Amino acid sequence: MTDLAHTAAQIEPVSRSASRSARRRRNVLTAYAYLAPALVGFLVFYLIPMARGLQISLTDWDLITQPRFVGLGNYRRLLADENFLHSLVITATYVLVNITTQTAAGLGIALLMQRISHSTLVRSMLLVPWLVPNVTIAVITLFVLDPNVGLLNHLLGGVGVGPIAFYGNPDLAIITVALVNSWRNMGYTALLIFAGMQTVPRMVYEAAELDGSSTARTLWSVTLPLIRPVLVMVVVVSMIGSFQIFDTVAVATKGGPVGATRVIYFYIYEKAFQQGQMGYAAAMAVVLLLIILVMTLIQLRVSRAAESDLG
Repeated sequence: MTDLAHTAAQIEPVSRSASRSARRRRNVLTAYAYLAPALVGFLVFYLIPMARGLQISLTDWDLITQPRFVGLGNYRRLLADENFLHSLVITATYVLVNITTQTAAGLGIALLMQRISHSTLVRSMLLVPWLVPNVTIAVITLFVLDPNVGLLNHLLGGVGVGPIAFYGNPDLAIITVALVNSWRNMGYTALLIFAGMQTVPRMVYEAAELDGSSTARTLWSVTLPLIRPVLVMVVVVSMIGSFQIFDTVAVATKGGPVGATRVIYFYIYEKAFQQGQMGYAAAMAVVLLLIILVMTLIQLRVSRAAESDLG
């Protein structure tokens, strides 16, 4: 009996270990099963097209004849293309204005929601502009901002200002496009920031009040540091989306006036589908991808996005 008990005692840990291993394998297989649709989608719609785009960027292809391999010729051509460099400057201006105004407005709305209303209806209303397609927003603002019959210019005329050609003035056009898209996205940005604010423990704010901290001081020294990961995520996502601006420009200005809104995406579209220079357009797309990747990595590193003061 003693030997049997001893043998059973030895078998039992082995059995438990085998059971844990089998359970771990099942969990891994389940995880891969859930990830499979996303991985397949990433492979089919992102990775393969990226590889194909890189291949096309090394060719001279007009979409009709057979591609002709030119190596790095398209990339050398980019360095001497003043329109490409100009489109990068225009895009950088758009990104700066869009991110700054969108984040500031989103933060302000989130603070108001935290102090005044947690209503689900209010949150739903904030999402309405974001749910409307950019093309529709562009068409609406074409009428609202029209210098002759636009509502905004009519209101400005009532106070002795205007008319202003928001989309027709080269100095205002790209800023107008950026502000229109900021208005469209600021509600969604506000909800993301508001969600981040809900993770901050109430006792932290109570301690700040006991120390006599003002509203502005609490915002700067308590709220913003504690929601830094959320703010970084908002800024990074907004930056990536801003570099990809196309539809508002295509509908409202078509790159004009005099190239004042010819952002990089619209310039790529012109070269690829209007002028038939697909290889050159693909080279610009690859360069844009690298620019976005580098800026994202720098932003994540500088802002310490993975760290939180909540501890």
